Amino acid sequence: MTAVLLALGSASTFGAMTVAIRRALARGNAVPGGSLALLLVGLLITAAAALVRHDPAGAWKFFLAGLLAPGASQLLFTAAVAEAGASRASAVGGSAPLVALAIAFSFLHEPVKIALVIGGVAIVSGGVLLASERGRPGHLRARGLLYAAAAAVCFAVRDSIVRALHAHGSPETAAAAAVLGGVLVGLAASRRLPSRSELRAFAPAGVLFAISYLMLFEAYFHGRLSVVSPLVATETLWGVGLAALVLGRSEGLGRRVVLGAAGILVGGIVIGIAASG
Repeated sequence: MTAVLLALGSASTFGAMTVAIRRALARGNAVPGGSLALLLVGLLITAAAALVRHDPAGAWKFFLAGLLAPGASQLLFTAAVAEAGASRASAVGGSAPLVALAIAFSFLHEPVKIALVIGGVAIVSGGVLLASERGRPGHLRARGLLYAAAAAVCFAVRDSIVRALHAHGSPETAAAAAVLGGVLVGLAASRRLPSRSELRAFAPAGVLFAISYLMLFEAYFHGRLSVVSPLVATETLWGVGLAALVLGRSEGLGRRVVLGAAGILVGGIVIGIAASG
């Protein structure tokens, strides 16, 4: 139950982070600088948490994983929000459990169940609905969905690594090490430190990011990949719901967006129930 609650908490804060990123980008901030600002705020918070319960064992492995996610993944996901909007990026990002399940079954030797396959089909169907959406607002670009899908793959691989190494170190230290790796990727991408305006704009997203990451790593230290990953995918519900509430018409939410998000969400729930049974 601990892993379930932590996974849902991580999902809700990640969904809120997506909306916070969209609002920050609306102020004219660039993706590389904004991503780095978010990661720096996240590093401060996760490093502070690591001081409370510090265990450096295996930290370098989590640092290397952090080069992929949140390093590359955060750049991709922020670009996805900029190009496709918060709700669509969040919905496609929710497809990460499909990749995570494939890894869990193939490399972590977790049990395969029919319901898990059904959940995977629901996730793919939701992604197809989003990709085939017509009449999206003119300022939203389809390539943003590709960025979100690439970020989802990074999320899944990161989650698999974290779960495989869960016996090493503490979740707080592991999260801080991973975020540090992400910061180095962000620095390489932006080639400059973020400005004060970027730090102010992305600070709320950075706080939500750090909280989500700490709960995510704690969840993987307590629960299986096939259980935690689908539950974290419920961030789709939070991302789409909060985007509709906070951003309103600027997101241009249509029937296919709602149905696509619902398919991904239902798939994640089915997988979560089946995997925990």
